[in-house]
Amino acid sequence: TDISSLGRNKLSYIRNKEIGFIFQNFNLLPRYNVYHNVELPLIYSGLDGKERRKRVFEAIEMVGLTERQKHKPSELSGGQKQRVAIARALVNQPSIILADEPTGNLDTATGTEIMEIFNRLVKKGNTIIIVTHDKGIARNSENMITIIDGKIREGQETS
Repeated sequence: TDISSLGRNKLSYIRNKEIGFIFQNFNLLPRYNVYHNVELPLIYSGLDGKERRKRVFEAIEMVGLTERQKHKPSELSGGQKQRVAIARALVNQPSIILADEPTGNLDTATGTEIMEIFNRLVKKGNTIIIVTHDKGIARNSENMITIIDGKIREGQETS
């Protein structure tokens, strides 16, 4: 879909419905608990309460945080915060997920768990675009595009 001529409202709609964002620093709202952080995109999309609850519970369960859904971000580990960010990105069932350094703030074990979640999502048909400096993550991707000094070098690794 060519979006270059679309207005602000249509672009906002596409960002909300078609793209899930996972930020390196999580971007969770500190005064909201896990449930409400995940629910927020659905509120913006105008989904009714019953369907919102169903999707929020499914997304939270998918990332293994059912027992933590009433906790606020300050009560979560870095890995748990990233799982909340993933659930929030998935809750609107987007066609594309953009993940900016999704394991950058995590220990190796938690980073591996996050990548396992992504692998399950890809097997289900999700498209995930990961921006990373971690060569290990890049090597395990189905497709890799390397950018060096602002130039795209598709399929090449950096040394």
